[in-house]
Amino acid sequence: MNHTIPLWLPVVYTLFLLVLVPVYWKNYGPANFLWFSDIALFSICIVLWTENRLLHSMMAVGVLGLELVWNVDYFGRLLTGKKLLGLSGYMFQSELSLFLRSLSLFHVVLPAIVIWLLAEWGYDTRALYFQTALVWCILIITYLFTDPKENINWVFGLGIRPQHKIAPGLYFALVMIFFPVFIFLPSHLLLNLLFN
Repeated sequence: MNHTIPLWLPVVYTLFLLVLVPVYWKNYGPANFLWFSDIALFSICIVLWTENRLLHSMMAVGVLGLELVWNVDYFGRLLTGKKLLGLSGYMFQSELSLFLRSLSLFHVVLPAIVIWLLAEWGYDTRALYFQTALVWCILIITYLFTDPKENINWVFGLGIRPQHKIAPGLYFALVMIFFPVFIFLPSHLLLNLLFN
């Protein structure tokens, strides 16, 4: 594989993380870093320094689709003023500082980097299995050790609040199945088709 990443990109990316991490830690707490998008943010930093194709493909299959949906939600509301899905709703909360909200614009840059590297390197089909294993570990940690009110990675319910319609254990088992089957597998098939 040819080295395609200019040095300035991992340097700037790392400097951005050096700002984001303490600000997020102070405002949201350490559990916030369990969100899939935050894990992808850190993983892509590793990718930019190491050019690890498998780790990159894992983030592509795991979060690229979700990040693109976040962007549709954000720019849709920004342009129309109408709430679409609510994924980016916090970006429009005036009680949060503009600086804090602006840090979340990494959701715009992250998929652009992921797509660019897919075009450069292609897609490693092993990513489906490795990403599933990683996400199952993250989901278990999130379920066992985070506050249900934060509902990180929706392990306690769809959206902002925990659900109470079905048993929490059953709901969590469905979440463990949902991500690999309905997010990762379709992404895997599409990425394999487009980038291999």
